Amino acid sequence: RLVESGGGLVQPGGSLRLSCVASGLRFDRYAIGWFRQAPGKEREGVSCISMRDDSTYYADAVKGRFTISRDNAKNTVYLQMNTLNAEDTADYYCAAASRLTTVQAMCAPNYGIDYWGIGTPVTVSS
Repeated sequence: RLVESGGGLVQPGGSLRLSCVASGLRFDRYAIGWFRQAPGKEREGVSCISMRDDSTYYADAVKGRFTISRDNAKNTVYLQMNTLNAEDTADYYCAAASRLTTVQAMCAPNYGIDYWGIGTPVTVSS
């Protein structure tokens, strides 16, 4: 399973680091993605990373502000989020996929995801 943490309330311009810890699976055999869903909106892919950290993808809305990384020894993927703004407010989910074509494809809708986390809320507000 996947468990996210690190969400919360932050002021505009602030930073948060989300963590996704995996258990019960061979972590280094899964590509991991971060997705988010804001109220009334479709879920969207934010950032995805390949099994061995050699390929990453970022949605245009977060490029240059967010950084994804993974530590396979700790079964953990991180999402460092800087310069947050109100449009980043959403529930953030991590997801794992054992079959990877490209990280960009993984972050697109309807990709074959094997596991989803339960999510962590991020609220950007003054």
